[in-house]
Amino acid sequence: MTITLDIPRTTDPARALRSELVERAATLGPLIAAGADRTDRERVVPAENIAALAEAGLLSLMQPARYGGLQSDYRTLLEVSREVGRACGSTAWLTSLLNANAWFVGLFPAQAQDDVWAHTPDARVAGVVTPSGTAHVVEGGYRVSGRWAPASGCAHADWAVLGVTRPDAEGTPDAVGMVLAPMSELAIEDTWFVAGMRGTASNTLVGEDTFVPAHRFHSVPDAVEGRYATPFTDEALYRAPFVPTAALVLTGPQLGLAAAAVDLLLEKAPRRALTLTSYASQAEAPTIQLAAAKAASLADSAQLHAYRAAADIDEAARTGVFPDYDARARMRMDAGMAAVHAREAVRIVCSAQGASSFGEANPLQRIWRDIETGSRHAVLNPEVAAEIYGKSLFGIRGTVSVMV
Repeated sequence: MTITLDIPRTTDPARALRSELVERAATLGPLIAAGADRTDRERVVPAENIAALAEAGLLSLMQPARYGGLQSDYRTLLEVSREVGRACGSTAWLTSLLNANAWFVGLFPAQAQDDVWAHTPDARVAGVVTPSGTAHVVEGGYRVSGRWAPASGCAHADWAVLGVTRPDAEGTPDAVGMVLAPMSELAIEDTWFVAGMRGTASNTLVGEDTFVPAHRFHSVPDAVEGRYATPFTDEALYRAPFVPTAALVLTGPQLGLAAAAVDLLLEKAPRRALTLTSYASQAEAPTIQLAAAKAASLADSAQLHAYRAAADIDEAARTGVFPDYDARARMRMDAGMAAVHAREAVRIVCSAQGASSFGEANPLQRIWRDIETGSRHAVLNPEVAAEIYGKSLFGIRGTVSVMV
């Protein structure tokens, strides 16, 4: 099996831009880290974080260049969200999700994309693809009602992508899709009371009989199979496979949280004694050295899995060759394993640092809560991903989930 961690034909200018964008994220790190406790305590990413990310171009990575976006690639989004995640898990989560939802919009018909960005090119998009609402067919479009949660980024969004079912004349759902609706026509209910990723404010969106024109509906089964509605088929980014990308974008914050935990261990261990032992420094103790090695290696493993999936996704988009079921199953498995390895790296660091890891003043407790929560997003579920991948290795396909 060939293992590639970046697109072989990535150009030097593309790599230079990626490096510059990651550097911009690193430059914002101190600002974002300084507000991480407030973000967690107040259960929302501060507006100044969002403004700084937007000013740096880090919320337009997946927006079409036609509207002023950077239209980059998934390796770039991973690296940027990893860097932001080193400073704050919640801010990294929104960086990933606001970009991912911009990519969703890039799959819609031209008129829908114009609705969002033609007059407001800096419009941001939140979303919940799970079909938690209904779209009743009416003249010219749909009347949409429902409740959608968790809607990460809704506090900072202008539009929302909403998963719906579309009943036929007898009321039986005949289609699953996603629609685009302006936030001004939706209500937000404060329902996000959780242990980790508190700052994402992933609250519940509520729509009541909202009219959505027909061009703002996109079939999810078509998207899963790579049949996108965008007429701009020469734009490589919007040929990327739907489900693998939806899973992969969630791993960037996990990579950053794992890296931050390892950094904290390496920073603190030389300056602390190992309680109830003769070691004057934790860094001198083999038990801490082994923990550091295991945690760092697991963080690396998470990154390698995620970067491999990103490389395959970006290469498929570049060539316009839609990956087959088995390849998509392996990409989803890669995303799940990245989340598991990153979470385990943080757990090892917490164990090495002992009970003090969970002190309220210790940033490690927030990292631990964030990764324990964020890594358990449904589309990252490693057991489901393993079942899909394992069956695919035996030639059994399509029996677990349509989301492959």
